[in-house]
Amino acid sequence: MPSIKDQKCYSDEWTRTNPDLILNLPTEPPENREYQDHVLVDVTPGGDLLAIWTVVPKMDYSVYFSRSKDNGKTWTKPEVIDGPGPKPGQVSQFGFPVISKTGRIYCFYNKTTGFGTSGSGIILCKYSDDDGYTWIDGEVEIHYRRTKFDHPDPSVEPACIIWQKPIRDSKGRHIVGLTRTTSEFVKRPSDASHMGGHPDRPGGRPWHRWLGECRSEFLRFDNIDEGPHPKDVKITWLPDSEDLISVPVTFEPQASEGMTFCQEPGIELLPDGRLFTEMRTTNGDIWYTVSDDDGHSWRQTEVLRYKDNGDSILNPIAPTPIYRLQDGRYLLFLQNHDGFGYDGWGPRDLNSRRPQFISVGEYREGAHQPIWFSEPLLLFDTDKVGVFPNWLIWLSMYSSLTEKDGQRTLWYTDRKLFALGKHITDEMLAPLKVPS
Repeated sequence: MPSIKDQKCYSDEWTRTNPDLILNLPTEPPENREYQDHVLVDVTPGGDLLAIWTVVPKMDYSVYFSRSKDNGKTWTKPEVIDGPGPKPGQVSQFGFPVISKTGRIYCFYNKTTGFGTSGSGIILCKYSDDDGYTWIDGEVEIHYRRTKFDHPDPSVEPACIIWQKPIRDSKGRHIVGLTRTTSEFVKRPSDASHMGGHPDRPGGRPWHRWLGECRSEFLRFDNIDEGPHPKDVKITWLPDSEDLISVPVTFEPQASEGMTFCQEPGIELLPDGRLFTEMRTTNGDIWYTVSDDDGHSWRQTEVLRYKDNGDSILNPIAPTPIYRLQDGRYLLFLQNHDGFGYDGWGPRDLNSRRPQFISVGEYREGAHQPIWFSEPLLLFDTDKVGVFPNWLIWLSMYSSLTEKDGQRTLWYTDRKLFALGKHITDEMLAPLKVPS
């Protein structure tokens, strides 16, 4: 079997993060900002690894899949699940797998409508009854629930993004977090001024006009373990409150106007049956909340700390996935700074999304914050080196984690070009001590 070092790529930059496995590498210089993102790997009922991720050839977003029969050492040639639609702006992206107890595998993904904010569209579905080898059109359009934060024209679909694999709640139902971006047509008084450049620069437009005000919520699949046809899948949108989940902006004057920014919720189940979610913000730190009724309501959001009354966990506007391990511990991935270092402009600077750190979490019964975390460990960095053609320097963990045959692997993209895997070993985690 060829060594990992024998893999061909147009650039050797894919080795910078010292990966252990390769999912997919571009063998020629991509054109027109091609990249790979949102790498979600799961174990099929047949015991293989199945990867579903977004690939952008010439800006035509498509959902791809590949499989591995040797725990990630080799992968089949990537194939398309769905690509662009017939109209301009219609693309496929943000695919995620849901595996039924019947063995049926569903791939839900966003199909944009070509109008408005990125992610504005509907959910489509393809499914597989042969362990993910072939895919059948689900012939269904799933519309996101409408809220007061969406475009006032009901024909314009909400802007929502789902970016992780679902987990199971206390009753075994699949639940996954999503981001809802407030429509540009839902106005605030400040929107009429400062329509210039970057929000952290003099005269720049307000941050919410730059990145978009957003909230977090959840989608639950109530009957998918029965293996229904996609048309018959029952969905519950959570929380029940139309205000959804919000995090106040504490960094700048817009906070007084009731601005909120929290997105990309990472959700996990606690040993006591509650749900725990953490979210990225523009405040320079991670925020979290807890639900004791399976997501129907959530307590007030607050800053995530290493322990009760401890230091806050710093992070710029970058995904902070959390994964529950088979041994009951949790892994949190973070940048470990507030965005002002590393030549960044502040928490909202996308180029500050590096280096990548890892922290171990443990459940603390009776604590206000139910998961306490170790001091972080540096995992890898790009060293501020960009790669042709997108020249990105960041490490955004739109990632997934698998545990199979005693092997724990983080699946990620490096600078949104190289789809890779890195083993997270017990030896690596041994120095990370969680406060008692």
